[in-house]
This record gives sequence, C-alpha cells and structure tokens, in this order.
Amino acid sequence: MIKIKDLHKNYNGLVVLNGVSVDIPEGETLAVIGPSGCGKSTLLRLILRLEEPTKGSIEIDGQNIARLSEDGLIKIRRKIGMVFQSAALFDSMSVYENVAFALREQNHFTEAEIKKVVKQKLELVELPGKENVMPSELSGGMQKRVSIARALAFDPRIILYDEPTTGLDPVTSTTIENLINKLSRELKVTSIIVTHQLSTIFRTAHRIIMLDQGRFILGGTVAETKRSDNPIIKKFITAGGET
Repeated sequence: MIKIKDLHKNYNGLVVLNGVSVDIPEGETLAVIGPSGCGKSTLLRLILRLEEPTKGSIEIDGQNIARLSEDGLIKIRRKIGMVFQSAALFDSMSVYENVAFALREQNHFTEAEIKKVVKQKLELVELPGKENVMPSELSGGMQKRVSIARALAFDPRIILYDEPTTGLDPVTSTTIENLINKLSRELKVTSIIVTHQLSTIFRTAHRIIMLDQGRFILGGTVAETKRSDNPIIKKFITAGGET
C-alpha cells in the first residue's frame, strides 16, 4: 500500500530524515515511535505531500506521489484520512458541520448523502446523536473521536494518526486505542501511528519502527520490540516512551 524508499528531508541544513525506507502492506498498523521532535510528524506530512522530500520517493497504491498532477494528488488524498494531534476541529461549527466539511468542499454530494455519511461515521466512532453539539461541549476524547469520524468521511484505505492519545487520561487513551483497533479490524485500513505513548504503541501496532537521528531502527512486532537488545529502543521503553 505504501512504499517509502531512501527518503531524506532537510530544513536549511538541518537533517530530519536521513534515508529512511519501509514497505507498509495493506491492512497493517505500523507504529513509528520516537521522542518529540524527531521527525515523526514530518514523515506524515511527506506522505500527504504537504511537503516535498529533499530526496527519495513515496509510492501509494503503486503511484509515485511526487509525479502526480494536482488532480492525481487530490485522488490519492481521498484514499487517506488524517487524524491530527490537536483534533483540529472548527470551533465555530457543530459536530455535524465538522464531519461534513470535506464532503461539502467536493460538491459531489447531496445534502441527503452527506447526512447519511455523517450519521454512519459518528455511529462508527460511538458518538451517535452528537450531530448538533459544538466541539467546546465535548471532552478531549470525544473531540478526538469526531476528528476520526471526519477522517473517515471518504472511506479512506489509509489512516494517518499524529499522536492520537497524547494529552489524554489513561481511560480516554484506552477508548481511542480500542477505536483504532476496531477500524483496523472492521475496515481493513492501513494505518500509520506516530506516537511516543507506550500504551498506544503496544495495544495497537502490528509492527514498530523507531525513528532516531533521522534513521529507522527496526523494532519488529510488539513482542520483538520489547525483547530488543538495541540500546536506543531499550532506553525508550525503559523511560516510558519519553526520551
């Protein structure tokens, strides 16, 4: 589903990604771990082509996204749902309007179709009947679930999660982790989760990769990562993910 090959990203001489490569098969949930500021979110922005790589390539569903026209890029982005760290909801819009926003932007859907999609997605994230509520009236965990519902609007085949449980209490984090697993299981989506939260890593990932000083360290499955002899991975786990 996603092939990243020899990917580099520099900012004014600062090396953020230094030749990372990974293949992510369809249906896999890959956790990219590492401390804050190590380049995890940059990787997601490159996959969405919100930024251009300094070198290297990203293929999504067999297409090199660097070679796509604007129309081609729009089609690829419809296959991808993005869940932002801050939820990034529009405060002045109701839950309904937030989930419907991208659908309305496309001008391809009737209001009846939009209403049906919004209802379905809110039920999927276990928030039925919340259409007319404003974001300010919701808890942080509920806001995150609304942002997931919005990401699901176009029935994406890929979901990118940027620190989905950061700042949430343990009970709410577990709710979001359960939802990530539910979407993976029921929708068969390919997921990339960038996080430094150990509970999220261990409860959701099929495979784990650590990003350190611009390079990938392969951790393997959850069990393999926990047993890893790599000193950088061991330090990360021992420190509770906050190194």
